[in-house]
Amino acid sequence: MRVGAFILAAQFPGQGPGEALHRAVRTADAAEEAGLDAVWIAEHHFVPYGVCPSAITLAGLMLGRTRRIGVGTAVSVLPSAHPVALGEQTALLHLTSGGRFTLGVGRGGPWVDLEVFGAGLEAYERGFPESLDLLLRWLREPRVAADGERFRFREVPVVPRADELLTGPEAGGGPGMPDVTASRPGAPGAGPGAAGGARSAAPPVVVACTSAGSVRLAAERGLPMLLGMHSDDAEKAEMIALWRGCALAAGHPPEAVDAAEHVSAGVAQVADSRADAAETLIKAMPGWLHQGLSAHITVDGRYRRMRDPQAYTEMLCGIHPVGPPRLCADRLAATAERTGIRRFALLTEGSGELAATEENVRRLGRDVLPLLD
Repeated sequence: MRVGAFILAAQFPGQGPGEALHRAVRTADAAEEAGLDAVWIAEHHFVPYGVCPSAITLAGLMLGRTRRIGVGTAVSVLPSAHPVALGEQTALLHLTSGGRFTLGVGRGGPWVDLEVFGAGLEAYERGFPESLDLLLRWLREPRVAADGERFRFREVPVVPRADELLTGPEAGGGPGMPDVTASRPGAPGAGPGAAGGARSAAPPVVVACTSAGSVRLAAERGLPMLLGMHSDDAEKAEMIALWRGCALAAGHPPEAVDAAEHVSAGVAQVADSRADAAETLIKAMPGWLHQGLSAHITVDGRYRRMRDPQAYTEMLCGIHPVGPPRLCADRLAATAERTGIRRFALLTEGSGELAATEENVRRLGRDVLPLLD
């Protein structure tokens, strides 16, 4: 079982963006020191829900500050980015970190981002498959051309090639440049993530999935899923069953399908009692959620109902590892048993405070991880 920290760079009431980003960077440092498997960085635009506007940029900083831990995006919003530019950045981080980077991508939402970056609503509603396929080709092929509805360009060489990561003695074996073992790019589970586990010669890609359509899209391409913290074990098990059926129907071999390493996002707060852990989150998270989620603006004026922040926080406390170490370990083990997921990205900054977040990460590594298989 591999446990990582999910970093939102959340701006809590009374804080500025700089404070949130400082806490995000320190969380990555603490996660490596605590022995966590990975950190996963979220991306948002124009809202205090999360103040990191470029997950891949912050990932580069964190890869430079660390030597062992995997770093992934959760996620880079693909409709707002050019897939070739994102592919080039992915290759750069993959190669220079020795294979510690995982690219997570998602469709995002119908937010004003689409207007600001010139992508348009069409990129969100229909363009995600085209963007994803172009991105995957860029990460796997030596030369790429495009002739789609959104992207058209002549054939150009891929420089640098993402799958040319050095292996064995040539890699030097120094800090941040571990030996790697090649695996078939695109196979389900091929490359568990640089964000943890054995290294792959090609950078791993995961897809955020919140609907049956996105599950099918990921499955057909053999890409593992990142499942949101709002979903409980039953919902995640249902999505994994759908993914498995679609992946097999798409012709992926059963052994590769069974080896897929999906990621479960959640919340973690470790304390001496469940009441203390829940109290920490219930005091801090509703204010952040209300401030952050209410700031989202849709690109076309459509109405988007916001979750009740208090009820949502209480729900998260009820389904995720929030409490003493044994309860946290048991909840992670239960999720693994019910869903088959063995990779976790856990939000540890729910207190909104730097010192409390660092202590939470330390306790997760010191008190919870030893209780897991």
